[in-house]
Amino acid sequence: MKDGKILTLAIESSCDETAAAVISEGRDVLSNIISSQIDIHKQYGGVVPEIASRHHLNNVNTVVDQAIEEAGVSLDEIDLIGVTYGPGLVGALLIGLATAKAYALAADKPLIGVHHIHGHICANYIEHKELEPPFMALVISGGHTNIVEVEDYNTCRVLGGTRDDAAGEAYDKVARVLGLGYPGGPLIDKIAREGNPEAVEFKRVFLEKGSLDFSFSGIKTGVLNYINSEKQAGREINVADVAASFQAAVLDVIVAKTVGAAVDMGKDKIVLAGGVASNSMLREMLKKECEKKGIKLYYPSPVLCTDNAAMIGCAAYYRYVAGERDDLTLDAIPNLKL
Repeated sequence: MKDGKILTLAIESSCDETAAAVISEGRDVLSNIISSQIDIHKQYGGVVPEIASRHHLNNVNTVVDQAIEEAGVSLDEIDLIGVTYGPGLVGALLIGLATAKAYALAADKPLIGVHHIHGHICANYIEHKELEPPFMALVISGGHTNIVEVEDYNTCRVLGGTRDDAAGEAYDKVARVLGLGYPGGPLIDKIAREGNPEAVEFKRVFLEKGSLDFSFSGIKTGVLNYINSEKQAGREINVADVAASFQAAVLDVIVAKTVGAAVDMGKDKIVLAGGVASNSMLREMLKKECEKKGIKLYYPSPVLCTDNAAMIGCAAYYRYVAGERDDLTLDAIPNLKL
């Protein structure tokens, strides 16, 4: 504790970012260090789990030391250690978890395990100091597309999720087919600005009536089939038009279901979270629909959309003040449910 305020040291290593942060009172970021592996995995077109784990092992202690130093605090002043324990790549999770346990044991500090998706939602508390639950959340990333009812700081209920590919996963695969590179989300978002979203008619998949689930594997196949048929016919493919049309088909469904869920559940706030939350078109479309319905939209700045430890520290803080603790038997759970 410093100046009477609770300090959290947090560690995040669920995928390909090694991150550590120090957070004061759950919402004030004293440091937020992120060591990204994007350039390493670009040549493979996606994250290679074994390579990610190896780099986490090499980087994690340095990243934690940097976070503590930049925050201007000592380990003695830290009140708790927060760490992501799932979902994610099991090898990557284990590196962060083992490190957090070592610090908790050596410094005799409470250990608090954090659900990665809960962390993404909590990034909005850091960005918007006035934000309080309840609200509806859309968590959208490379591995997740979920509509979540947030009842209080530690209680979330998943109302809908992806049945196959997550939105970010579909973006990556379509970007690869279009020859844009990796990661696909930012690349498609950028080039789609130059295209016509009505140039190609891709099917909007809403599933059965009333469902808040998503399915994006069909549209991925639709893009592939369109490209193949155009090539066979000897026609030139307008990459910007295909990207814009693909993005429109995906976002039409996401926005309609998210805003519809908020209206049906009587929520006047929607929170956007996850890596794809930085997509400019998604923000524009959601904002437009929210304004029509009198709903307030919140989203974090880009650095808090990506995987980071500040959001994990925020989530850990709210578990801590609620009296929740974990012990050193806490294990990594790659498919952890929210």
